[in-house]
Amino acid sequence: MQRSTCFLITFLSCCILAAVGSCPKEFANLEESTIAHENIYTYSSVKPPNPTVGLLYPRESNTREVRSLDGIWNLLRSNASDPLQGIREKWYKENLRATNHEITLMPVPASYNDVTVDQRLRDHVGTVWYERHFFVPSRWRKERMRVWLRFGSIHYEAIVWINGQTTMRHSFGHLPFEVEISSYVNYGSENRITIMVDNRLNNHTIPQGQVVKQVNDDGFAYIQTYTFDFFNYAGIHRSVHLYTTPPTYISDVELKTQVSRNLIGRIDYRLWLGNAEVLDVKSTHVLVKLLDKSGNVAAHQINRDIRNGTLLVPNVKPWWPYLMNPDPGYMYTLEFQLIAEGGTEAEPNNELLDAYRLPVGIRNLSWNKDGLFLNNKPLYLRGFGRHEDSDIRGKGLDNALLTRDFSLLRWVGANAYRTSHYPYSEESMQFADQHGIMIIDECASVNTDLFEPELLVNHMSYLEQLIHRDRNHASVIAWSIANEPRTKKKAAEAYFGALANYTRGIAQGRPLTAASNVDKPSECMMSQFLDIIGFNRYNAWYHNAGRTDMIVQPMYDEAKNWRDRYQKPVILFEYGGDTIEGYHTLPAFIWSEEYQTTLFSKHFKAFDRLRELKWFIGEFVWNFADFKTEQAFTRVGGNKKGVFTRNRQPKDAAHLLRKRYHALAWKLDNASLPADLFDYIIDWN
Repeated sequence: MQRSTCFLITFLSCCILAAVGSCPKEFANLEESTIAHENIYTYSSVKPPNPTVGLLYPRESNTREVRSLDGIWNLLRSNASDPLQGIREKWYKENLRATNHEITLMPVPASYNDVTVDQRLRDHVGTVWYERHFFVPSRWRKERMRVWLRFGSIHYEAIVWINGQTTMRHSFGHLPFEVEISSYVNYGSENRITIMVDNRLNNHTIPQGQVVKQVNDDGFAYIQTYTFDFFNYAGIHRSVHLYTTPPTYISDVELKTQVSRNLIGRIDYRLWLGNAEVLDVKSTHVLVKLLDKSGNVAAHQINRDIRNGTLLVPNVKPWWPYLMNPDPGYMYTLEFQLIAEGGTEAEPNNELLDAYRLPVGIRNLSWNKDGLFLNNKPLYLRGFGRHEDSDIRGKGLDNALLTRDFSLLRWVGANAYRTSHYPYSEESMQFADQHGIMIIDECASVNTDLFEPELLVNHMSYLEQLIHRDRNHASVIAWSIANEPRTKKKAAEAYFGALANYTRGIAQGRPLTAASNVDKPSECMMSQFLDIIGFNRYNAWYHNAGRTDMIVQPMYDEAKNWRDRYQKPVILFEYGGDTIEGYHTLPAFIWSEEYQTTLFSKHFKAFDRLRELKWFIGEFVWNFADFKTEQAFTRVGGNKKGVFTRNRQPKDAAHLLRKRYHALAWKLDNASLPADLFDYIIDWN
């Protein structure tokens, strides 16, 4: 255990050094030169990450149990000037209260920043410690069940101990991780889980940031700096689950779907099995059943190839986006049963080894230089950039808020959003599947700069974990590899070339995109590697503020310039302007609700001109709802570009946008208009 402690101290010391830019390079063969004060790197030493296996979403079945560890945990805030104190003093060896440090009761899932009235906790930089106790029944050992601990997301670095023993580490926020803890738990009694969470960012983390030491009234303070425009929430943000599997179990599932023109569905599946070496393959099979929404069997098969197969579905009901079909988001339930055969042919005595069920939407996805197509129909995306953000709980999973958000998405007539600027919860991805909302799935690389090989290693690993998590979701139609990276830099070309080449090899039948904000398409060193061009532009806000007469033509010209240079489909991922709820001026003036609606209306005119050219395939407002940012004199209570307030009430522009989005659905897909879309004014007859 002493060696483990020394390793942890060394590991975390490197993290601290990295935070201030002093961590030694791990790449002995790194070639670096300086051109115009810009470091240019080669990436021959960078190896692709090992593929992730496992991490199926916890679901109960007749062979599995799932228990939630959500609730109230203990939290201890470390001293920002001594983040390793808990490692040195081995706080994980006993209850946190035994340390004699102040303990705060903290809900999980939630960001810890805004739950209390403690400013030190809200602005904390460094480590915090979480703790709770849980019970493991003796029955699980008697039934030889494997016991697993799974986290939906922790921000950012996490080290986990069970009963004082180190069990796992994970470095990325917004993504799940898990470990089997069967050998660490005490059956039939209480157990203790301890977690150290580190919220610091550096030049090699995803996203990037730097910790700086600044003088204050009490001596000095550690400040986390970053360039992204949203608050750097931290904590256990998503659910914690304890679940079981049998000794031999289905550890992973990969699905790929197709729909033929005569409505024959096809599901190609691949299974990974844990403890498969004990199986007699000749006497083992997989029973596969596909159930429709009513629970009826739509297709089934017995497959003696227990790792691969194809299931054909006659008269399939394809998955369609919202307002493209009267029954959008149609989801089947796919069940796999791993069965060991026994007995005789006359008197079989088969044993169910494991069963796992998951939802599946069946659809086609394709793209070319002119468009993106779902079930062979061209897509026009209308939606938002969003954030996982709300009052008090920060980025913590909130099912009530999630339900409200999807209700608003359907009310406003959106059919898509981008998970700006990080992966959203698994529960939100399931909601998107069920509601027919298409997803541009974005990794947490925002404002990427300083393109060092160590960063590329983490960037690749992040995308691999994201794609592994979300590959089976029908709603995911593209992967976004970055938002507003510093792609004017020459170093960005080799970096994004290597990143895109790797990601395309694991893309699971989806195109690659990203959001650029360079002034000219010719300046972007990244977009040449993408399948769909995405850009952000704030005409009449950051560009020509107050001038709504400078929107239509500049927007049209810029989109066309992107198209002319790259000959690929083009999406506008961000446009908009901050708006103070209830602030009205006539004539329209910047920050007023009238200004936001005027700004939107002018963009609509440009979009309609671009739509006629066929290769312009989407318009995304920034943002769905107001959200919190770091403290700055340019932000009054956060970013106010939302069409909904932070507590999800509409501004004037939401009603205008609703008319726009539903009218597009009516015009492009023959959707019915809501009866309350237009208020009665007069009998025009």
